[in-house]
Amino acid sequence: MKLITWNVNGLRACMGKGFLEFVKKEEADFVCLQETKMQQGQAEVPLEGYHQFWNSAEKKGYSGTAIFAKEEPLSVHYHINAEGHDTEGRAITLEYKDFYLMTEYTPNAKDKLARIDYRLEWEAARRAYVKELDLKKPVILCGDLNVAHQEIDLKNPKTNRGNAGFSDEERNAFGELLGLGLTDTYRHLYPEQTGAYTWWSYRFNARANNAGWRIDYFLVSDRIKERVREVELRNDILGSDHCPVILHIDL
Repeated sequence: MKLITWNVNGLRACMGKGFLEFVKKEEADFVCLQETKMQQGQAEVPLEGYHQFWNSAEKKGYSGTAIFAKEEPLSVHYHINAEGHDTEGRAITLEYKDFYLMTEYTPNAKDKLARIDYRLEWEAARRAYVKELDLKKPVILCGDLNVAHQEIDLKNPKTNRGNAGFSDEERNAFGELLGLGLTDTYRHLYPEQTGAYTWWSYRFNARANNAGWRIDYFLVSDRIKERVREVELRNDILGSDHCPVILHIDL
């Protein structure tokens, strides 16, 4: 099975930069998107053979997630079962016979950690939600989780310590998420790989200098981690400030 996750930073803009061509070429079973910045129907996304599931923010042009799936799911769930976390279109879960697939766009803590309280509320609510899912069947959780977990996961850890995406609070919350019994698939396969990033600022020529962060993930329940065959960080794909991540797994 082949799955793609990608923060497209505006799907309509990304479609003008090769999105459809990339998806058609890869022929993945699932394509999970974050930061779609659109309502379903604002633009045609002509991908034959895929069922489309959208969770858009109430605020136009903001946040939003989508999953394109070749196989119709048993059920679809939007949001994370928590009051106050259902207006920004940040999560979709598809249920299948042998697993749940969840895509997520985690709230950004913002400059000077202005939104850290909301971020940590989200983290706690999402942990409870994922724990509940994992009791029933294995979980594949993917998306822009807006945190670099360890120093190896960003180019400049010392100067970014305490900043949004690399604060102690966010890193600890990510550790708690893994503590539920989830595996970071890329680090599982490549525990010491450096220079492996999924997001680069548009400023300071960051992408050309590979001054990036790894904040886009595929996490899987520990009990299926040995079924992971490969994880690709496709930094050759330039349609967004994030690159696609591709998971190959036997399920």
